[in-house]
Amino acid sequence: MHVIPAMARRKVKRALRRKLLSASQEDAAPLDTIQQSVLARLRRIEGQVRGIQGMVANGTDCRDILVQVKAVRSALKAANGLILKRYLLGCHKQARENPTSNDAVAKLDESMRLLSSYLDS
Repeated sequence: MHVIPAMARRKVKRALRRKLLSASQEDAAPLDTIQQSVLARLRRIEGQVRGIQGMVANGTDCRDILVQVKAVRSALKAANGLILKRYLLGCHKQARENPTSNDAVAKLDESMRLLSSYLDS
């Protein structure tokens, strides 16, 4: 388990609050739209990985393969960001619908732990 300094936790909490507030004020993209975007990205990534498999099987130059692997990693990072956005918007929506609920507070705490884990990696 990683220990996160109090200052870093406060920064993450402030950033999360700003992000969630701005998302609710801007009527952020519906969760379905984000889900469709993630699925489209994952299908594209799947095609890229199949292409890399073919390159390896055909004995393509390693440099070319590495370029493609880097592209897949970048695409996964982007998909990961969208998945995280969808998760946070869902948690935030739940918290806004019932702000006094202990469950809402627990969801936001869970979001903080999740974000913190991404900051550590």
